[in-house]
Amino acid sequence: MNSSVQTFANRTMAGVELGHAIRQRGLEAPAIVLGLPRGGVPVAFEIARIIGATLDVLPVRKIGLPDNPELAVGAIAGRTIVRERNGALEVPTRIFADMARVQRAELRRRERAYRAGLPPLNLKGQEVLLVDDGLATGCTMLAAVREADRLGATRILVAVPIASDGGHALVRAEANEVIALRIEPHLSSVGEWYEDFSQVEDSAVCELLTRSRGAYGRVHLEIRPDTRS
Repeated sequence: MNSSVQTFANRTMAGVELGHAIRQRGLEAPAIVLGLPRGGVPVAFEIARIIGATLDVLPVRKIGLPDNPELAVGAIAGRTIVRERNGALEVPTRIFADMARVQRAELRRRERAYRAGLPPLNLKGQEVLLVDDGLATGCTMLAAVREADRLGATRILVAVPIASDGGHALVRAEANEVIALRIEPHLSSVGEWYEDFSQVEDSAVCELLTRSRGAYGRVHLEIRPDTRS
């Protein structure tokens, strides 16, 4: 990336910039803003605060190669599974199913912790705004869009600070609208667009949700340590 191109200081500031951009567009505030844990939640927190919407999460897990977990071959959200269609990364169906099973178990653990005793997410009849810290392939967000649709959302908007043109096009084909501050034709990684792209821990996600819900105290974590995104 050209060093002269402006980057985001961190996810919080990216959320502030994105929240103001959404408000300036005059869009009616959606019923709920859903951050994609973990990196999308700090962004979503600021957007929800600025536009005056409720904050919640829609947990999504990337499905990575067994020998390279950071290289995504798919994503899972709730009952929805999206598989990357890339011949060079093609994984046998049985192996992919095993990897998806492992991620689904982790997804359930995180959802229990993030909801902190609240009932399951109910999107029936609601307009939702899905937020992440960026779109690379778009696979993870596509899983979120399809899961929100399965849960009954009537209108699905997506907002991200940075997106690849391919990821943007993929998600735009199924979401009602995709709002991106920057769209790059040659996006090698989302992280390069942030000065601070530190790992977001589960405790930070729960703290933001607690603050947004107006609760006192910290959300109790029931998740084993996991440093992966």
